[in-house]
Amino acid sequence: MAETAPEAKYPKLPFAELLGIEIVGVTAEKVVAELTVREELCTRPAVLHGGAVMAFADTLGALGTIANLPEGAGTTTIESKTNFIAPAPLGARLVGEATPLHRGRRTMIWQTRIATAEGRLVAVVIQTQLVL
Repeated sequence: MAETAPEAKYPKLPFAELLGIEIVGVTAEKVVAELTVREELCTRPAVLHGGAVMAFADTLGALGTIANLPEGAGTTTIESKTNFIAPAPLGARLVGEATPLHRGRRTMIWQTRIATAEGRLVAVVIQTQLVL
């Protein structure tokens, strides 16, 4: 990643912290974060719950939007679509990369690819963020 925007620009993300999301870098062009699949995030068999996959991606898309917002604006997710490609087993280290497909004045659309550290694609998420 080229550069991470100043920490003060981003709100505290308590749910992301609960999930264990570790932000690697944030720019206006890309957000990268990592997540380790822990038992409390799993379903049965011991693979990452789909809701955790979606929450991981939602966090990245929101951060990307925040990095592009005009001063004083906010954002909220208004649509999200997830394609689940492969399971993420207990103990896997996941890497999420979000990139913008559209950055408009009223909406922004982000695509997040989530893969294992070894490069196996787990999910692709496309979400629309409303600019408030």
